[in-house]
Amino acid sequence: MMGSVTQPIPPFERFYLEHRYEVLGYLRRLLGQRAEDAWQETFLRALRAYNRLQHARNLRSWVFTIATNVAMDELRVKPQPPADGVTVAELKRDAFRELEHLTGELPPTERAAVVLRYGYDLPYAHIADALGSSEEAARAAASSGVRRLRRTNERHA
Repeated sequence: MMGSVTQPIPPFERFYLEHRYEVLGYLRRLLGQRAEDAWQETFLRALRAYNRLQHARNLRSWVFTIATNVAMDELRVKPQPPADGVTVAELKRDAFRELEHLTGELPPTERAAVVLRYGYDLPYAHIADALGSSEEAARAAASSGVRRLRRTNERHA
């Protein structure tokens, strides 16, 4: 019997425990001191929508989409540079630690695309979902962000 096998949706608590630090690290990179409120809003929105999920595929991308939307809403209200001092325990990933000091000056969409692609290794299709754009636009945002980082690095070298 061939058919699509759907993964059961885990209890919300397990989903939250699995993704909380990664999402917080991402939001701290985007929002600095305002990350805690955005983090809470992200998981409140996720909780409200959780019972409407029909499968467990791409839960990680789904929560990053929510976090990106919350961050973009926050940045539209009042732009603020991200704060330094993100703890190592919360970041967990070497790639993200390497990116955090570099991406602070990027525009929000490019910063999100670069961090999601190179810090969290998400495919462009998932980044597009998170940014609410096409896969091509997500690829362009990441590429533009990397070019901007290279130019900045060359000026400081």
